[in-house]
Amino acid sequence: MKHFRFSMISDLLFYGTCAFVFSLCILRYFKVPLWLSLIVAGMLALAAAGLLFVPMYLKSRKKLLGKAEKERRDALLLHLALEKPERVQDALLDAYLADGKEARKEAEGLLVEGVPLFPLFTMEPVGADTIASLLRRYGTESFAIACNALTADAEKLMSSFGLRAERGDDIFALFERTGTTPEKLICGEIPRKTAKQKLRRSFQKSNARPYFTSGILLLLMSLFTFFPVYYIISGSVLLFCSVVVRLFGYAE
Repeated sequence: MKHFRFSMISDLLFYGTCAFVFSLCILRYFKVPLWLSLIVAGMLALAAAGLLFVPMYLKSRKKLLGKAEKERRDALLLHLALEKPERVQDALLDAYLADGKEARKEAEGLLVEGVPLFPLFTMEPVGADTIASLLRRYGTESFAIACNALTADAEKLMSSFGLRAERGDDIFALFERTGTTPEKLICGEIPRKTAKQKLRRSFQKSNARPYFTSGILLLLMSLFTFFPVYYIISGSVLLFCSVVVRLFGYAE
């Protein structure tokens, strides 16, 4: 149930409420008794929420799993970019051997399946100048690199010489497939914004204008709707928030 998040609950309540109000209005239009209209509209609202629950739950779970996998990948690539070169070579060697490849350490990299492979894990995408430097040193003989990412120019240059690159997703898949991901990663947990940081961001003085504009628009919309109470309350709350943020908010 950890995937049953508050956002999904609020969505289900929203769709259920919409179904309830719409059904109630239709039933009352055809002069169905109020008590019966409330019961039928309530049942339809529950049915609508129930039908939407399964696809929304599966979608939410898939999204969370994808997010968790991305966080593991980013943590691994950050570790490889910050780790000492010899330890990176050792980790890659263990992964390739566990994957059933013939591999051994060389002076400046690895030899995998008879092809030299150079680890180039950096914080920024590997550029064409780095590839050109390798070409000057080792000629156009076949070699490969392992990196987080490549720039477009580096991709084009490597493609021109038929060179292979093991990018971040490939390296992550290798470590995951072979179960050789290092147990302790440097900065293994990607820093996340705390509730205090999010609250501070919401109460920055720069947010006063959007709050004010939204509040005014909602109040104006209350003049042209059959259900003005929601717009009046919401608009008033936003206007109050704009004043509070403007007076006591955090400067950027």
